[in-house]
Amino acid sequence: MADMSVMAAQPLRLSILGMSCAGCVGAVESALQAVDGVAGVAVNFADHSAEITGVADATALIKAVKAAGYDAAVMEGLEDPDATEALERQRHRQLLNKTKAAGAFGLLLMLAEHFNALPDIGSATGSWFWPELALLTLGIMNYSGGHFYSNAYQSLLHRQANMDTLIALGTGSAWLYSCVVIDYYAWLPALAKHAYFEAAVMILAFINFGSALELQARGKTSQAIRQLLGLQPRSARVVRNGQELDVAIDQVGLGEIVRVRPGEKIAVDGELVEGYSSVDESMLTGEPLPVEKTIGSTVVAGTLNQTGSFLYTATRIGRDTVLAQIINSVRQAQNSKPTIARLADKISAVFVPIIIALSLLTFLMWLALGPEPALGYAFITAMTVLVIACPCALGLATPISVMVAVGRAAQSGILIRNGEALQSAGHLSCIILDKTGTVTQGKPTVAAIETFGGYSQDTVLQWAASLEAGSEHPLAGSILAAAGQHQLELEKVQQFQSMTGFGVAGVINGQPLYFGNKALMDNQGIAVADVGNKLEAFSVLGQTPMLLATENSVIGIIAVSDPIKNDSPQAVAQLQQLGLRVIMVTGDNASTARAIARQAGISEVHAHVLPDDKAKLVKSLQQQGEKVGMVGDGINDAPALAQADVGLAIGTGTDIAIESADVVILQGSLLKIPEAIALSKATIANIKQNLFGAFIYNVVSVPIAAGVLYPLFGILLNPMIAGAAMALSSVTVVSNANRLRWIKFF
Repeated sequence: MADMSVMAAQPLRLSILGMSCAGCVGAVESALQAVDGVAGVAVNFADHSAEITGVADATALIKAVKAAGYDAAVMEGLEDPDATEALERQRHRQLLNKTKAAGAFGLLLMLAEHFNALPDIGSATGSWFWPELALLTLGIMNYSGGHFYSNAYQSLLHRQANMDTLIALGTGSAWLYSCVVIDYYAWLPALAKHAYFEAAVMILAFINFGSALELQARGKTSQAIRQLLGLQPRSARVVRNGQELDVAIDQVGLGEIVRVRPGEKIAVDGELVEGYSSVDESMLTGEPLPVEKTIGSTVVAGTLNQTGSFLYTATRIGRDTVLAQIINSVRQAQNSKPTIARLADKISAVFVPIIIALSLLTFLMWLALGPEPALGYAFITAMTVLVIACPCALGLATPISVMVAVGRAAQSGILIRNGEALQSAGHLSCIILDKTGTVTQGKPTVAAIETFGGYSQDTVLQWAASLEAGSEHPLAGSILAAAGQHQLELEKVQQFQSMTGFGVAGVINGQPLYFGNKALMDNQGIAVADVGNKLEAFSVLGQTPMLLATENSVIGIIAVSDPIKNDSPQAVAQLQQLGLRVIMVTGDNASTARAIARQAGISEVHAHVLPDDKAKLVKSLQQQGEKVGMVGDGINDAPALAQADVGLAIGTGTDIAIESADVVILQGSLLKIPEAIALSKATIANIKQNLFGAFIYNVVSVPIAAGVLYPLFGILLNPMIAGAAMALSSVTVVSNANRLRWIKFF
C-alpha cells in the first residue's frame, strides 16, 4: 500500500462505512475538520465517501472517523471498478441475508399468533417459552440489526443522534417492553399484556430490505464513474531497448514509447510518432464518429483504437491524464452542494432530536389522556413515531439527484464541475456565444474564387498561395491548404514584402503581384470600382475577400470564411426555445458578424469586442438583472467566463479548458449547451420533487404515527408498517433521481 503518512496536494478520498442518514454526514464532517492540517471536507452521503483537502496525517483522519463511530479507508488513485462493484454486491447480499433472517422469524411469529399457536404468557408453558423466545429474538436482532445498535451507541458517546438512534430506540424499546410484559405479566392491565417481538424483527427486516434496494438503486447513480474508470486499461505495451514489453499501467513513465494495436484501449495520454489510425473517443466526448490520428496527433487515455497500429510518446500519466482529470471533475461536482441543499442540511441536523422529543411527548400524552391500556397505547405510538421518521429520504434528496445528473452529463461529454453551476445553469436568462470556434468551426477555409481578365482559378490560387507562403497572416493557412487540395505547386517569389494590416507583395515569373485587402489596392493606386459589388456581396455572406492584382488591375478575389458549425442554428433555436436571450460577440467586423449571426438565427450581435470588453458586457447585462451564461473556448474568453454566472467552455478536454469554466463541453458541438441547461432545469425540478416528497412524508406520517386519527377514526399505525414506509421512502427518492438517467430534452 502507498505511504499514507502525509497527504499529497491532490485531495485525499476516504471511503466512509456506517453512515446511515444526513445526520451522519455532519458528524463525519465535524470529526474530519477537527484534524490538524485539514483545509476543507466534502462528505458525499450518496456514495459514502469523503474528500479532504489540505495537509493532514491520513492515519489521524481515519482515527478521527472511527472515534466518531464510523469506519474509513483510503481510496487510492483510480480504483478498480470491478473490486468496487464486488464490495457493493457483497454488502447487498449481507443486507438481503439479514432481511431474510429477520423476515422469516417475524413472519413465523405473526402466523403463530394469528392461529393462536403460542402459549399464553402467564401459563405454565409460557413461563419458560417466552423467556427463551425473548433470547432468540435478541439473537436475531443482533444479527439483523447489530450495526444499527453499535452505531447508535457510538453516536450516544459523542452526544449525537442519527437514523440508527431512532431505529435502535424503536426496536430496542419493543424488545424491552415485551420483556417487561413477560416478567410483570400479573401486574399489567389485560389489554397491555402483549409482546412485540414480531414487530421488532419485522421492522429490522423492512429497513434492511429498504437499504438493500437503496444500495442497488444508488449503485446505478455511480455508473458514469464506473464506466470512466473502466476505460483505464490495466497494462500497456512499451518499447524499451528495442523490445516491446507488456507492463502494468502504473509502470509507464513519461516520454516512453507506447505501442497500440488494433482494438486496444490507449493506456496514457500522448502524441503519435509513428503510424496512422482512427480512434473512438465517444466515451469521453459523446462524439460517435472516430477521429483520425496521424503523426503529431494527440491521443487520450481510455479511448479505443480502431484498425491501425501506431506508436506514441507518453506525455501524461497517472492522475495527470485527461481521463483522471475528468473523473476527478465529476467526483468534485458530485461531492459539491448546490444552494438548494443547504436548507435540507440544516433541517437534517436537528431532525433526529426533534423526533425523539416528539416521540417522548406522544408517549406522555397517550399515557395521560389515552384509553386503557394507556401504557400500551403510549408505547406503541411512541415507537411508531421513532421508526417512521428516519430522515434517510431527506438526506438523500439532493446528493442523489446531483450524482445522477453529473454522471449523465459526463456520459454525454459534458463536464459539470460543481453543484452550484448545475443549479445556476437552470436559472440563466441570457447566453452569450463567442463567434469563432463556438458558433463557427474556428478553421477558416477558402469559400469562393472569382477571376477577371481571363485568368484561371488555379492560376489565381497558385499565385496567392505562393505569396502567402512567406506570410504570418492568420488566413494564410487557409489559402495554402486550398492550394494543396488542388495539388498546385508553389512558384518561387522574389522581392517578397509583408505589409502588416494590408497584405503581401512579390514578383512571380517577372510579374509584380499584390495580394491583400482593399486598402492595399488603394495604396498602390489599383482601381477596385469594377469589383466593388463583388466585395460587398462577399461581406454580406460573412466572408473575408482578399484581392490579387497586377500593377494595373485586379485579376482575382479569394473569399475566405469561417463557416458556422452545422448544428449551430439548431442549438440556437433550442436555447431560444428554453426562453434564453441569445447574444453573439466577436472581435470581427460588424458586417461579417451580422452575416454569421443571421445564418445561426441570432438577432443580437456585438462586433469589434476585445476579450476584456466581453467581461464588461457580461457585467453590464448582470447589472440589468440578467443571469448570464458565457460560452467560449475556455482560454481566450477567460475573463468573461469568470465574470459570468455560469461559464461554459467548448474545448477538447485539455487540462486548461477543464480548469477555465464551470461547465466544459468535451466536443465542439454547440448542441451540448442547451442540453446542459435543460439537464440543470430537470435536476432542480427533480431535487424539489425529492425534498417535497421527503418533507411531506414526514409532515404527514409523524402525526399519523402519533395517533391523531385515533380519536376520529380509531386508526393507529402499526410499527411494522411504519418500518416499511420509512424504508420505501428512501427507495422512492433514489428511484425518482434515477429518472434523470433516461430523461429526453428535445
